[in-house]
Amino acid sequence: MTAPLLEFIPNFSEGRNLAVVSGIIEAMVAVPDVKLLGREMDQSHNRCVVTLAGPADAIAEAAFRGASAAIAKIDLRTHRGEHKRMGAMDVCPFVPLASASMADAVATARVVGARIGRELGLPVFLYAEACLREERRILGNFRNKEFAGLQSLVGVDPAFAPDFGPAQMHATAGGVAVGARNFLIAYNINLKTTDVQIAKDIAKAVREKDGGFKKVQAMGFFIDDKQCAQVSMNLLDFHTTSIRTVFDAVLARATEKGVEVLASELIGLAPAAALDAALAAHIRLPEFDAQTQIVEAKLRAAAV
Repeated sequence: MTAPLLEFIPNFSEGRNLAVVSGIIEAMVAVPDVKLLGREMDQSHNRCVVTLAGPADAIAEAAFRGASAAIAKIDLRTHRGEHKRMGAMDVCPFVPLASASMADAVATARVVGARIGRELGLPVFLYAEACLREERRILGNFRNKEFAGLQSLVGVDPAFAPDFGPAQMHATAGGVAVGARNFLIAYNINLKTTDVQIAKDIAKAVREKDGGFKKVQAMGFFIDDKQCAQVSMNLLDFHTTSIRTVFDAVLARATEKGVEVLASELIGLAPAAALDAALAAHIRLPEFDAQTQIVEAKLRAAAV
């Protein structure tokens, strides 16, 4: 039987130092059969999103090596960035591809989480489909306390007891959220304003938890390197709420406030069913390239 094929999309709390990110990626792709599909670095968020794919066992080993390299290379005590974070390797999600089931992704997440906790001394929090506590299904329910806040909660408050590893945050690398989920689209819309409150108001209007679109998480940020406000979103199920739907909603609300939409940003990859050239033009996604931004094309090119 063919080994289950998984996508792995670790997020690291480093988006400015290319040498650090390259070193972490080298550690992961040194595992045989692990293919690098993409890498996105964001200076304002000070965060890197890496996309890899391969057989489950190989991806599990790559995840462990990525966590180990992140501990050695990233110190959260000096990290500053717009994005919320709790760890050097902040999130560690596994996504089933065509030959895999969600059960395969969950099993891999739990094995990797246990190993990271046991061998690297990081507190591990299981989330999404891999969660052992229903209240941790949503990442933001615990990650929103961030590195600093969790230092006084882990080991003290039972609600923040890790699923694996020591009951205390690592001094420099924090903790890690390990999960299994369906394909998530990380999608941002930049606004022609420096007023971050406008982005925050629009984010609140479109996100599910405040009565907006189902399966949409959103926050408003000021992006220093672009000198503009940004609506930053995770689309947890593009079949439920599409990229076009959220773009049109953000555009309408920005227009009501007298603000233009500058452009969209896709962080990482999207499935072919979620994005094509016509939609890219509509949402003002510059220089769209299916060969580099669509997961199926990247898988074919990498011969995964």
